[in-house]
Amino acid sequence: MSISVQALSKTYGQQKAVDGITFNAEPGVLGFLGPNGAGKSTTMKMLTCFIPQTSGTATVCGFDISKEPLEVKRNIGYLPESNPLYTEMYVKESMAFVAGIHKLHQPQKRIAEVLEQTGLGPEQHKKINQLSKGYRQRVGLAQAILHDPQVLILDEPTSGLDPNQLIGIRQLILDLGKTKTIVLSTHIMQEVEAVCNRVIIINKGKIAADDTLQNLRKKNGDKTLEHIFISLTNK
Repeated sequence: MSISVQALSKTYGQQKAVDGITFNAEPGVLGFLGPNGAGKSTTMKMLTCFIPQTSGTATVCGFDISKEPLEVKRNIGYLPESNPLYTEMYVKESMAFVAGIHKLHQPQKRIAEVLEQTGLGPEQHKKINQLSKGYRQRVGLAQAILHDPQVLILDEPTSGLDPNQLIGIRQLILDLGKTKTIVLSTHIMQEVEAVCNRVIIINKGKIAADDTLQNLRKKNGDKTLEHIFISLTNK
């Protein structure tokens, strides 16, 4: 298993943001869905070792998030919803900076590969603050995959993109999902239907559904994912 989560919880004071969730993830694209405040981003932050869990355990590529956080980070690529970028840097310069952090063996070769893969080649000599939102998202994704991690955690990677930009990013996620484990958080149901082979719906810190898209539909009278989501999260 690329990701294994066992009874993972996070409590803030009296509030349980994540309440004893258990799931596994293997190569492919896993849609991680839930209403605002359901615990999606908190779970992602625990898996990426940004915040500690209150209880439970999780491993990424066999490494424990509590005991081996550096190994977890080496094997994970993370694109948070806020997509923090050094906007005064040029695109290629920012990639070299990230490559230096990861101590890549042949940085220039890998940077060239990722720039081509993410369609950033023509933009590489521009400053990030000159780019459209779609291209900024590509820079965030490029930085997340630069060290060739086995696991990618993407939090709302296509929010605010126009239809043409959406298609490009979705195709990239699909291509990456052929060899990597991707956890994709989004509110866009069409996106989940387009790229995910499995779905987890989380509500009030607990898992409300965990199945393939096909099985979820079958169990719910062939309703749309949107209908299923609403019925499971309005309780």
